[in-house]
Amino acid sequence: MAKQNIWDKFDKAYNTEELAREVKEQKDSGGSFTPVPFGSYEVSINKMELTASKAKDPMVSIWFKVLNGDHKGSLIFYNQVITQAFQIHLNNELLRAMDTDHDIEFVTYKQYAQLLMDIHEAVDGNLEFGLDYTEGKKGFAKFEITEVFEVE
Repeated sequence: MAKQNIWDKFDKAYNTEELAREVKEQKDSGGSFTPVPFGSYEVSINKMELTASKAKDPMVSIWFKVLNGDHKGSLIFYNQVITQAFQIHLNNELLRAMDTDHDIEFVTYKQYAQLLMDIHEAVDGNLEFGLDYTEGKKGFAKFEITEVFEVE
């Protein structure tokens, strides 16, 4: 049996096609990461998933893409660990504000991961949002969906 080298393992483990596309987007948008300042933005959702945090805790990750203005094309990153009831509640409120037809409920992490995928599929290319991105308590970012726009 041929020994698989580490690069083949990486190619199988990561979506290299998606990475290559994102690298090209970075190049086309100026190439360096500059955090988007707090403010109100019109956004679409680039990515939405249940993933693991650096500490290996379950975390909801949403990438909001700014659609216009000085920060057009920039990403605003929402990362919420969901190991406590209040964290899940905050996340559920954000998801409910997206005004999809989904029943926003946490039952299990497996179910919640599927719910996030279903919501992402429903909004992708169909809905855009007004997002208030502000500084909350203790310096943490606060996210509030203020409007929902249907994409024509």
